Amino acid sequence: MVNAQRIRDADVPDWAPILRTLRTRFETGSFAAGVRLVDAFGAAADAANHHPEILLTYGHIDVRLTSHDAGEVTDRDISLARTFSGIAAAQGVSARPTAITVVELGLDTADSTAIAPFWAAVLGAPLGADGDVPDRTGFGTTIWFQDTDLHDPPRQRFHLDVIVDPREAPERIAAALAAGGTLESDAAAPRFWVLADPQGNHACICTQEDR
Repeated sequence: MVNAQRIRDADVPDWAPILRTLRTRFETGSFAAGVRLVDAFGAAADAANHHPEILLTYGHIDVRLTSHDAGEVTDRDISLARTFSGIAAAQGVSARPTAITVVELGLDTADSTAIAPFWAAVLGAPLGADGDVPDRTGFGTTIWFQDTDLHDPPRQRFHLDVIVDPREAPERIAAALAAGGTLESDAAAPRFWVLADPQGNHACICTQEDR
């Protein structure tokens, strides 16, 4: 498996390490250019016998690489990432990994086993090995459960985890502070920073660093 430091050392600047994956956005500018790029990516993936998840939209495509058998980024993903970057460059398409944002919902609970099956049922998803309700598509939202002491329901029990490219985190935090937010804690940085809106509701800006 490849950890965040090895990904940095691998020098794949077109890609962001996010939640045991490599992800990026290729700015195609048109749907037709996106189709051409996806076709080329598909041929390269077949040749490597290693296949990504790709979301094609008008103007850009989002790509997610991970090794499902390992549950993590491996050298196979890094190799295919380099191949995809080369193909995109040859077609005049640039990558913008800092455009990728992944959102998870964290729910405070004193007993996750009592409520996790409900959330799995309403989302139509199986429970994960860690007791969370993971997104299986790579482009949706995972719900995870944060342990707390038993207490009366507080005003906020859900909080957002916003996972970004480490290069994007400072700008995202600065924008939140400029919009009236406050920095509640940076004790765990660069893994995550705890922010609050003007009414005290929390959100975390998270990266793959130091995980």
